[in-house]
Amino acid sequence: MDVLKVSADEIASGSDGACWPVLAIDRGRRGGLVDQIVAAITLMVNKRELRIGTKMPSVRQFAKCNGVSTFTVVEAYDRLLTLGLLSSRRGSGFFVARHDVAAAPQQPAFPATPSAIDALTPDLYSGVSDALPVGAGWLPPEWYGEATILDAVRQAMRIPANRLRGYGHPLGFPTLRQHMAAGFTEELFALEADQIMLTHGATHAFDLILRTLTKPGDTVFVEDPGYSNLLSLIRHHGCVAVGIPRGEAGLDMAYLDAQARATQPKLMFVNTVLQNPLGTSLTQAQAHRLLGLAEQFDFWLVEDDIYRELAARGEASLAAMDGLRRVIRVGSFSKTLSPVLRVGSICASNSLLPELLRVKMLAGLTTSEINERAVYHAISARPYRRMLERLTGQLDDGRARTIERLREAGMAPIAKPRGGMFVSAGWPEPPTAEWNGKVIADLALGAGILLAPNEFFMLRQSSSIWFRFNVAYAAETPELIDFLRSIR
Repeated sequence: MDVLKVSADEIASGSDGACWPVLAIDRGRRGGLVDQIVAAITLMVNKRELRIGTKMPSVRQFAKCNGVSTFTVVEAYDRLLTLGLLSSRRGSGFFVARHDVAAAPQQPAFPATPSAIDALTPDLYSGVSDALPVGAGWLPPEWYGEATILDAVRQAMRIPANRLRGYGHPLGFPTLRQHMAAGFTEELFALEADQIMLTHGATHAFDLILRTLTKPGDTVFVEDPGYSNLLSLIRHHGCVAVGIPRGEAGLDMAYLDAQARATQPKLMFVNTVLQNPLGTSLTQAQAHRLLGLAEQFDFWLVEDDIYRELAARGEASLAAMDGLRRVIRVGSFSKTLSPVLRVGSICASNSLLPELLRVKMLAGLTTSEINERAVYHAISARPYRRMLERLTGQLDDGRARTIERLREAGMAPIAKPRGGMFVSAGWPEPPTAEWNGKVIADLALGAGILLAPNEFFMLRQSSSIWFRFNVAYAAETPELIDFLRSIR
């Protein structure tokens, strides 16, 4: 059966009142209606039957023409946005994705290979792969202090019977929030427990912030390179992601200024300290400049601060400088305890937090009090500070040895990390369609090694081939160096 009932010319010449594109949807075929719509539009875009910049019909119009519900169309358009095949513009609708959306840097010219991205992405988070996790985002369990964590979990399971009724406090376990507020007040800035909302990790916090503060078509700034999951999350919400280049010297403030003037962003996500994947930190001067631009162009700053406990004291803190006026701080315990516990946090102003809380309750009610109790018992125990000091020392040693080992394979860091879990390093040669980070990651996966290529972290095309290495694993994996030497 042909996918389309109308020709490409009829599609391209349609107007707001025309019934296009009309798809030959087979309701008896395996696979949902959403899958069929996504597949059909993807095929049309790839075959250039829908040209770049072509305006798509509205959700209501598409639903009426194709005899499906508006909910089906919303989900299909949402998937196409996530895939990058469509973009949305405020007040204008949906368009076949342009390579110059919001004057952002160009996307890589070569497509992702299925095994290098589809197979690689879940393995970077799941921890169940048999591959050597040199590109993963978690530390070995023994580095966290297993005894402290297991003891904390056992204590959390002794939850009073009366706490098994209801869903728990909407903001999260009060005792943990009070402990966190006291720590912030001592080390960073004055904070009340009711300005802290607990979440299922940092990514859940980002999702709640996007749900609360943005709508489809809004521009959102991200660091480039930056946190790999964030780009897909932004697209999932129908927003336009614009990458702000970040390197060893920090953010490109001139580019940020120009993009802010051109696109009027709603918010920006930034890793102030020990940025993922570079391991660099913003200077006090850059942090002040960033706050000034946010004030000038009236956008929110979401400070991804999950690595602060692994950094030296005195590093720049946007939340402390700003006092949570236009900064929203996101934290997590996955890097200092265990990602399995899934406890993160949002610190925000008294005026904003109630709306974030409303969205949290709508989207998933409360978070797990048992997990939050376990985190409280772990971080309030006397061994926790000693464990952090030991962990920081192990990371420092692992980082130095990782850089030394990578030099044996002819690789150099693309930025000098100031601490933390990661070293990003590579070769100076430019990537091509035949030889790039994704291709190499695919080869590595076949050899039982889990790599995280630069394409995983970037909006624009990199001028070199590089990878993010987890220093806890890369320093002690001779198979990695043998593999990197062999492909050279």
